[in-house]
Amino acid sequence: MSVLSTTVQSQVEEDLVQQGLLTTDQLEDLHERSEADGTPIFGMLVSENLITDEDLTRTTAKISRVPYVNLSDARIDADVLGLLPQDIAERYMAVPLGEMQHRLVVAMLDADNVQAADFLANKIGRPLKVYSASEAGIKRVLKQYTERLDATMIGELKATVDAADGQAAADKAAENTDGIQTIVQDSPISKALSTILEYAAKNRASDIHIEPLEKMLKIRARIDGVLREIMKLPKSTEAPLVSRIKILANLKIDEHRIPQDGGFAIVVDAHAIDLRISISPVVWGEQVVIRLLDKSGTSLNLIDMGYHGRALRTIKEALKQPNGMILTSGPTGSGKSTSLYALIQEIMDDTINIVTLEDPVEYKMQGINQIQVNAEVGLTFANGLRSILRQDPDVVMVGEIRDKETAQLAVQAALTGHLVFSTLHTNSAAGILPRLLDMGIEPFLIASTVHTVIGQRLVRRTSENRTQYQSSKSETAAIQATIGSLLPKTDADRKKAAEDLGYDNLPLGTQNAYTLFKGEDAPETPGGYKGRMGLYEVFGISEPIQDLILKRSTSAEIQKAARAEGMVTMREDGYLKALTGQTTLAEINRVAATDSA
Repeated sequence: MSVLSTTVQSQVEEDLVQQGLLTTDQLEDLHERSEADGTPIFGMLVSENLITDEDLTRTTAKISRVPYVNLSDARIDADVLGLLPQDIAERYMAVPLGEMQHRLVVAMLDADNVQAADFLANKIGRPLKVYSASEAGIKRVLKQYTERLDATMIGELKATVDAADGQAAADKAAENTDGIQTIVQDSPISKALSTILEYAAKNRASDIHIEPLEKMLKIRARIDGVLREIMKLPKSTEAPLVSRIKILANLKIDEHRIPQDGGFAIVVDAHAIDLRISISPVVWGEQVVIRLLDKSGTSLNLIDMGYHGRALRTIKEALKQPNGMILTSGPTGSGKSTSLYALIQEIMDDTINIVTLEDPVEYKMQGINQIQVNAEVGLTFANGLRSILRQDPDVVMVGEIRDKETAQLAVQAALTGHLVFSTLHTNSAAGILPRLLDMGIEPFLIASTVHTVIGQRLVRRTSENRTQYQSSKSETAAIQATIGSLLPKTDADRKKAAEDLGYDNLPLGTQNAYTLFKGEDAPETPGGYKGRMGLYEVFGISEPIQDLILKRSTSAEIQKAARAEGMVTMREDGYLKALTGQTTLAEINRVAATDSA
């Protein structure tokens, strides 16, 4: 921000007081200390958190008659960023926002400095439309330069890879280990991989898919559960890019016939991110899937994860049990492991010994003993579980029950006084029990050891910038058919329903229309969504359900009994979340298209 004239400064101070952001007494005190210390008064306002940088910038722009823009949540398209070179943007603290009437719209820190704006316009050879923005906002946009995947990088890749045989270069790198780091640092392939990984990490992607096609290489990222294409590369980049990944993951660079798994870690914005690498041969080459495990942005609080009402109460009661099994189910990537970590977080205490057996260890937690499965040296889930049970654990977490042997050992652990957490791949909570029967576990053992089961999916959250609308006739009919029986019948029932279901301000089940929400579709929030949360169905194993297990009943029969006892299904949980503005009906229908019953 430029040095303000005394008149403008006093007008800004008056406006801040009029807005209620500052009191007269505070202003007088600041003036006294500013004169005594020689410290600029506006710097003191922000450093002492009396007002925000955005408040000061907005007010100053208003007094100076310069248009203001808040870049706190701005997501600038990569093509727009390309309109102003990064080095110039950083040097002049100016970022492009788009084009308007043949002029480049830029946000500047020093927007009221006409000479600086004219100099910048001459520098880039284009007339400007200038807005004022805070330093924090401009820095946030400057970071986006490093996140974009632009045509310049792709062109550099094409030129480099076409000039030499990519595979030969990669094989040569593999033969000379000492030379790898040199090739790594200077190679455009290395830069491309780094850029792809950074882009995925900064956009909260859970997976990266590198997919070979007949004439090109397609790169996609799964962001908030949905795959999106982020770039295409020439076919000639496939071999060196895959070889580069193999080198980092310590895999066999010359093996192209069988699948390989490995991993390595990267650091993005001071956050360590573990990468799980899976490489498989496909028709047109080798497909690479990279799972990103960023622990920094994940809450392990049950309520933050989306557990409410009946489901939350059932889990809390289950955690009070000294032994038995709590099992979670769902497809790959549905948050099952995160749920298990949240359960551990709930009961973690110095008085109990918690041991986990995982493949891989996704979240390193202080205060518990975590074991990494390693099949190559014989440390399987089954062998590891045998070892764990000789180490006097109170609580055992088994990352996944994959086979009969692991299932039998987990059941035995629960029978002998341990509390066991684990996961299975089934479509619903009720499907867990027949799945254990399929693994050869006797019905009476299942009935006496399993006391709580959880089914889950992940859905996208609506973004904070959202608007309300009234449901259509079909949406209203769907809401009433799905959760009409759960919603309160009268205003007097609302408090009781909120306590029972865990959702405040629920509408009546008899309304002609319902208030729903949709987020703003923006580059920062594609489709109007940002982040994810869980849909859950949870039930305890009551005596009637134990009888069904002993009769080897189907999952549909068990589901029916659980619903009769008050279980809220995943679809019902989703509709309740949609009515409270957390997600949308379209998202629930995408993830839980039909009721589990």
